[in-house]
Amino acid sequence: MTYLIMAGQLILGLTILVGLHELGHMLTAKWFGMRVERFSIGFPPRLFGKKIGETDYQIGALPLGGYVKISGMIDESLDTSQMQGEPEPWEFRAKPAWQRLIVMLGGIIVNVITGIVIFTLIVWSYGESYLPASEARFGVVTNELGRDLGFRDGDKVLAVNGKTLVNFDDIYSPDALLARDAVFTVERDGQRVELPVPANILDQLSQRKEDAALFVAPAYPFSVERVLAGRPAAKAGIEAGDRITSVAGEPTPLFHTFQSVLKAHAGQTVPLTVDRKGQTVTLTTTIEKEGTLGFERKPLLSFSTRQYGLLEAVPVGTEKAFGVITANLKAFAKIFRGEASASNSLSGPIGIARDAFGGTFDALHFWQIVGMLSMVLAFMNILPIPALDGGHATFLLYEMIARRKPSEAFLENAQKVGMVLLLGLMVFAFGNDFYKMIF
Repeated sequence: MTYLIMAGQLILGLTILVGLHELGHMLTAKWFGMRVERFSIGFPPRLFGKKIGETDYQIGALPLGGYVKISGMIDESLDTSQMQGEPEPWEFRAKPAWQRLIVMLGGIIVNVITGIVIFTLIVWSYGESYLPASEARFGVVTNELGRDLGFRDGDKVLAVNGKTLVNFDDIYSPDALLARDAVFTVERDGQRVELPVPANILDQLSQRKEDAALFVAPAYPFSVERVLAGRPAAKAGIEAGDRITSVAGEPTPLFHTFQSVLKAHAGQTVPLTVDRKGQTVTLTTTIEKEGTLGFERKPLLSFSTRQYGLLEAVPVGTEKAFGVITANLKAFAKIFRGEASASNSLSGPIGIARDAFGGTFDALHFWQIVGMLSMVLAFMNILPIPALDGGHATFLLYEMIARRKPSEAFLENAQKVGMVLLLGLMVFAFGNDFYKMIF
C-alpha cells in the first residue's frame, strides 16, 4: 500500500503539472492561429482520447510527461515530412518569431504562475510559522561570518540596537544590520555581551558564499519527522517520532551536534541510541559518505504562526516560489564545483515518489511538493538545451537578433542531440534511483 500511495501521488502531481504546462503551449498556439494536432498527457502508446475539432486530446500509457504537437514545428516527434513544402498560414513556422517565442515560453509561464498560486494559497490557508526569540532557549549556532562578528555557539540574542528581540528572524533584518552604530546584545555564560556590527557588514555579506546572511541560527533538539525509504535510517529501523540521543557513543542533544558527529563518522557503521516513546532502543546504521542518514527532522521548538489575508499572501507566496529556483541554482553550482555528488543530489521519478511524496498522503505536504515541482519544471525547461523549451527559445532569440532563421537541418540535428542528452539524463536518473534502492 505504501508504494501505491507513493506512485499515486507522483502520477497525480505530474499529471497536474504536465497538463498545465502543455496547456500553456496549446492555448498560446491557438491564440496565434496555429494548428494544434495533438495534446497528450503521458507518452505513447495511446490509451484513450477524443478528437475535438483539429486537435486529438489523448492520455498516453507512460504518465511521466506529455507533449503538444503543433503543425509546422520540429519537436520531439522528429516528424519532418510536413516541413518539405511551403509554410501554411496555420503552421508554427509561418508565424512571426515573437509569437513563436511566446508559444515556447507558454508552458514555463504557466508553471511559474501555478507555483506562485499554490504557495500563495498555502500561506493564505495555513499561515507562516516563525520562531519567537524567547523560544531560541538553546542559544545559537554560528557559521564563519557569525564567528567573525563575535558570536559564539550557545549565545542567546537578547536585543538588537537596544531593542528587545521579539522575532528571531529580526536578527537578519536591514533595520538591524544597517542602522548606524548597530549592536547585538547577547547573553554568554550568564553575562551580557555587546557585539557591534561592522560598518562594512554589506561587504562581508557579499563576499561570503551561500547562506552567509544566516550568520547565526537557533540551536534546537529534534525528532524524526519522516524516514526516507531505502536510505540508512530506514534500513536501521528508525521511525517517525524517534529522538536520536547518541551516535557512536557521543551524545547528540541538539541537531548541530548530531550533524557534527555524523560527519566525523561518515562512511562508518555505528551504533545509535534512540528514545522511542520513553523507551531506549539501540540500533546500528551505516552513515552515508556525505554524513547523512536519510530522514527529515522536526525541530522541537515552539513556533508561532503568522496569518495573512489573500492579498498579503501573494508576495510571501511569490517569494517562496522563486526561493525554489534559487535553491536549485545553488544546488547545481555546488555540483559543478564538485562540492556535492550528482548521484546524491539528483533523483528520478522513483526517488521523487519515495523521498518527496512519501508513503502517506498529507494534503499540505502534497501541495507543497507539487508547488516546488512546478517551479523546478519551469527552471529545467528554461535551460538552453535543444529539445527543451529553453532550447527552442534560444534559437528564436537568435533569429530575432540575427534576423534570419537557423536552417531546418540545423534545428533537426539540434533536436536529435537534445533528445540524446535528455534520454541519457533519464537513464542516469532511473539507474541512480534503482542503485539507491538496492544499496
